[in-house]
Amino acid sequence: MVNFFLRWVILTIAAAVMVVLLPGMHAIGDPPALGIAIFALFMALLNASLKPIVQILALPLSILSFGLIALVINWLFMELASWLAFTLFGMGVTIGGFWWAVLGSLIMSIVSGLVSGLMDV
Repeated sequence: MVNFFLRWVILTIAAAVMVVLLPGMHAIGDPPALGIAIFALFMALLNASLKPIVQILALPLSILSFGLIALVINWLFMELASWLAFTLFGMGVTIGGFWWAVLGSLIMSIVSGLVSGLMDV
């Protein structure tokens, strides 16, 4: 449970950096940090539960597309996390489209890798 909580904190930091850097991403909530934290919670839940299964099932397509299907999978999971956050809590992060999600997932990957390295997680 502690490991999941640390992952959530790391994803929250990464999502906050993503929202600050990308004009196509907007945090909705009062305060906006709460919207980012809820979005990151759903990203952490989806990454821990569904994403490994989807990646294994999509492996043949990923090989054929030289990994480009991973962009689509990341986009879908970001959209799903955003939808869940807004549906259940009325706040979260809005995503301006496919390419903003691609850039956002790239930023989230880099930042979460750096923060994980600093925290020794």
